[in-house]
Amino acid sequence: MSDKIKELISKMTLEEKASLCSGFDAWHTKAIERLGIPSIMMTDGPHGVRKSNGFNLNETVPSTCFPTAACMASSWDRNLLQEVGAAIGKECQAEGVSILLGPGVNIKRTPLCGRNFEYYSEDPLLSSELAASFIKGVQSQGVGTSIKHFAANNQEYRRLVVDARVDERTLREIYLASFEKAIKEAKPWTVMAAYNKVNGEYCTQNEYLLTKILKEEWGFEGVVVSDWGAVDDRVKALEAGLDLQMPGNGGIDDKKIVEAVKSGKLSEEVLDRAVERILKIVFKAVENKKEGFTYDKEAHHELAIKVARESMVLLKNEDNILPLKAQGTIGIIGGFAKQPQYQGGGSSHLNPTKLSIPLDEILNIVGDKAKVLYAQGYDLQTGETNVNYISEAKEVAKKSDVVVIFAGLPESFDSEGLDRQHLKLPDGHNIIINEVLKENSNVVVVLMNGSAVEMPWIDKVKGIFECYLAGQGVGKAIAELLFGIANPCGKLAETFPIKLSDNPAHLNYPGEKDRVEYREGLFVGYRYYDKKEMDVLFPFGYGLSYTKFDYLDIRVDKKELDENQILKVFVRVKNSGKIAGKEIVQIYVSKKESNVMRPEKELKAFKKVYLEPGEVKEIEFTLDKRAFAYYEVDVQDWYVEEGEYNILVGKSSRDIVLSEKVYVKSLRKLPKTYTRNTILYDLKDDPKGKEIYNEIVEMIKKSFNFSSSNADDTIMMFLLQTPLRSLVSFTRGLISGEKIEMWLRELNKQ
Repeated sequence: MSDKIKELISKMTLEEKASLCSGFDAWHTKAIERLGIPSIMMTDGPHGVRKSNGFNLNETVPSTCFPTAACMASSWDRNLLQEVGAAIGKECQAEGVSILLGPGVNIKRTPLCGRNFEYYSEDPLLSSELAASFIKGVQSQGVGTSIKHFAANNQEYRRLVVDARVDERTLREIYLASFEKAIKEAKPWTVMAAYNKVNGEYCTQNEYLLTKILKEEWGFEGVVVSDWGAVDDRVKALEAGLDLQMPGNGGIDDKKIVEAVKSGKLSEEVLDRAVERILKIVFKAVENKKEGFTYDKEAHHELAIKVARESMVLLKNEDNILPLKAQGTIGIIGGFAKQPQYQGGGSSHLNPTKLSIPLDEILNIVGDKAKVLYAQGYDLQTGETNVNYISEAKEVAKKSDVVVIFAGLPESFDSEGLDRQHLKLPDGHNIIINEVLKENSNVVVVLMNGSAVEMPWIDKVKGIFECYLAGQGVGKAIAELLFGIANPCGKLAETFPIKLSDNPAHLNYPGEKDRVEYREGLFVGYRYYDKKEMDVLFPFGYGLSYTKFDYLDIRVDKKELDENQILKVFVRVKNSGKIAGKEIVQIYVSKKESNVMRPEKELKAFKKVYLEPGEVKEIEFTLDKRAFAYYEVDVQDWYVEEGEYNILVGKSSRDIVLSEKVYVKSLRKLPKTYTRNTILYDLKDDPKGKEIYNEIVEMIKKSFNFSSSNADDTIMMFLLQTPLRSLVSFTRGLISGEKIEMWLRELNKQ
């Protein structure tokens, strides 16, 4: 294929080459009929196929609306994500779509980001693992993906112009890591460059991101496509590694490319490389196209129900109020019970093939075994309530044995293009919950929202389900979980803070003068809350079940290893309850003693396991070099500090139940240059430096005539912090400048 493509390129005019580097319209690449080069179509995702004839979000073909990424991530289930990806890939084939624009893997830096519902997690490992599975699923059907938005696109506020200022280590360990594993392992056909700038340069023309890291370091061989309308300088972007500009703009920027090549400003080889990448994907799409393909709409709807059921998170279950029994009188309050909030707004908004309604599904389960009363509670669009809504809700609460309140965020709160202003539910939702509690203490709240919310009534209600935006199967999934037909098994993929100001990005969001500083550094999400030992509403990785899991023991296959060896970790888990269930076992790694800043612990592995009542399973995990490494800026590479590491097994980041220690040997030494300004203390950990350090200490003791008094200890502690140059005066010449220079020559010998 490569030779054929090179031959095609040799036959193209300069104008034809340039034309291929931008879209024909909103969703199609350009064709060159005389050379037999076809056009292919791409369309929005990521939780379904949003195929339209333009930018009208309301006129799209019917497609299965799967749960949003925020919801699916709470399943922690790689296989499930791959299954969803494969289903969406089939729907793309049926609609003639060659590339799905997704998944979105941007890190949830702040819960205010309006697009958080489209993103997986605050943790890069969880995000990248789930993204890789989704990509494999879609591409198994001969359809490409476009992992997005590369990179550090973590807010909607001024997203087309804001400059995200991120230090190199944070960028590598948090924001790029969310992309890296998915790109290397799943090999998406395209990567979408984001709107924003990173460290002063637009992502679409950021050579460091697009060429040095993505193409050269990570070996990405696909097409880099711009987010829609993200290109500032087309020629500069092409030079930096942006292959395809979307959407088309009538050839305006194509002419700029032609002019740049003719004037010598742009090498034609750069253009040829971009064209070659584009053509490889175009012909790959054509080769994999399945004419007349159809899919089973009902089967996909059932899959949407299954995914929603596996992803919803039981946050509270006081007095075992759940599962509900189909008896007595059950009150259902809240307009979302009849018109559920199941997806967010913007470019991912879908036209579902059908929609499962919570109230209808509850009525189907209850039948004639119980009486169900309903009250709307609030206005669906604004979320506000009034005297009539409140009166009706209180009347239902008085007559009911148990009340289920459906609450959450209207679509205007969860949408592309705008960020939330706070973490509160609409006032009307909170008012209804509090008013109902005055009449009935047996209250369960079912939440439908795209990201974390505050819960001022948390201590008063007995049950809480976090459903996120759960797609078209939302109704049946909720009903089955409420009544115990299914056992909840989701866990949070993000931390719920008690209040907005607790968030680590709070003081540095949304930035000023189109510049946002990521001053919290590595400490995003649970990394911050755990390090600060700060109370949270619900921790990362948290979720309840109707059964009980006991963690019996942990073992490792070796207690000592070098950085290139694989560590195997084995954890035995038992279902000690009376019903079958699934548990998400989380492995964190911690290093207490380190020469660099580190989070308290970091997620490094996870598995979801199914257990029958009384069943015990041993689960195997593997940890490689990256599980112990941090990104060392001085050597521009991942580096493993030698020393002891704790392997922690948790039910969440806050519930660590087992631990084991291992010693990891580093196979490289960091280069270090010693100068006259090196402090004495810094010599202690260097093999050569230790000898010199001991010699210096003896000379200092001789100079000061030290005894064993506390005063002498204090002087010594002071001297340990002083630079070598100061030893000349502190020892009154006993240590000379010449002696220090001799030591430095010895220390700096390679």
